[in-house]
Amino acid sequence: MVNVVLINPPLLKERYRHQPYLPIGLAYLSAVLEADGHQVTVIDCPASNIDHSKLKDELERLNPDLVGITAMTPTIESALICAEKAKEARQESLVVLGGPHATFMDKELLSETSNIDIIVRGEGEQTLREIAHALEGKVRMHKIEGMTIKRGGEIYRTPDRQLIEDLDLLPRPSYKHFPLDKYRIFGRKIMPIMTSRGCPFQCSFCITSRIFGKKVRLRSPNNVVDELEWLKTEYDAEAYSFYDDTFTFNMERAEKICDEMVKRKIGLPWDCQTRADRISRELLAKMKRAGCEVITMGVESASSRILNLMGKGTTPEQNRKAVEMIKKMGISVVVSVIIGYPDEELNDIKQTLDFVARLKPDDVYVCIATPYPGTRLYYMIKERGWEMSLDWSLYDTLNPVFENPLIPKETLVSVRKEFYNRFYSPTYILRQTMKGGFYNRILARVALNHIFWRIRSVF
Repeated sequence: MVNVVLINPPLLKERYRHQPYLPIGLAYLSAVLEADGHQVTVIDCPASNIDHSKLKDELERLNPDLVGITAMTPTIESALICAEKAKEARQESLVVLGGPHATFMDKELLSETSNIDIIVRGEGEQTLREIAHALEGKVRMHKIEGMTIKRGGEIYRTPDRQLIEDLDLLPRPSYKHFPLDKYRIFGRKIMPIMTSRGCPFQCSFCITSRIFGKKVRLRSPNNVVDELEWLKTEYDAEAYSFYDDTFTFNMERAEKICDEMVKRKIGLPWDCQTRADRISRELLAKMKRAGCEVITMGVESASSRILNLMGKGTTPEQNRKAVEMIKKMGISVVVSVIIGYPDEELNDIKQTLDFVARLKPDDVYVCIATPYPGTRLYYMIKERGWEMSLDWSLYDTLNPVFENPLIPKETLVSVRKEFYNRFYSPTYILRQTMKGGFYNRILARVALNHIFWRIRSVF
């Protein structure tokens, strides 16, 4: 048995508040390790208000053999401090770092620090499982696929690991390690579920296909609804959030999931993400009956030219029709757009934001183009020689992080702020409140907070 500690790093920046999204990746890692009989502890620093000093104290108390740390790009700096604290607490601990940023910046990270022993690339369950086996002497460490390690002073990548083909074989994520009450919204517990992995679409700003592959691997409808029932009975779920990049990628499977939810009387609200070319009236009607209250869809731009540059694979007209279709079915719709993309001009941005305003969605994510490591956008910026910020904490889609010769950073920030000042109006709050749904109350609260902080900033 290996004593394992998994860490969700503290948030370093005051501007980042704890977001009520359970780290489902750590829950899966916990479940896989527990299935092999290992002792697992999860330290969810943001939810538990644990800083790096407290983290070190916890690690000294737990005395782990293996420390696993996950990190997105904005939290990589914190993850590196976690690795330092892990080595200070117990030098003999094997420190492993995983996540999207580590996957694509593996050699750079291992060159920067001696506190990380192994980087796990891509899908991590089976790789971390075998690392634990290696600590027990069951396999040879350097034979494990999907790792980047140091050997004889050189940084070495083992071969890429084959992706998990049958997702039904994965154990259910272990949420018992998380302070679930800290994830309530308006007192309601929203539990996550991921029913597929992989993406065939090649959007330039996304790394999903490079982490989880271009082939979409799908859990069976019965397996999915079994987990929904389990979340409801075991963890008192009061709503669900589907974490799939495109929940309705296989529309027939999505319909079967909805039919099964109705058949078993799941009866809880839920939200999901999709694309304009992966919905139909028949599917939306079934989603509505099954409890779907919110659909998030990436519109990205109102310019066909920019959409083609992004590799999105949809058109503005498709996006318009899809939003209208969702609204007519009585489902709230949230759209996301990207501004400040290379070769985009200010008129393109104005066109996009005017387009969104005419659509009148229930909410909008206005994201500033962010070149995350591993994306085609990242390599595009590097090839052009444009300056990119080295402060990874700014890579949150709220801050411009590269110099765009066509649009100054200050303009992007100003345009985004002005849009929200218009969008989150008292009329918007009234409209969302009158809809009465659980998610609509959340949206009304977000708008109210925006107006409050806007007024407060004046004084």
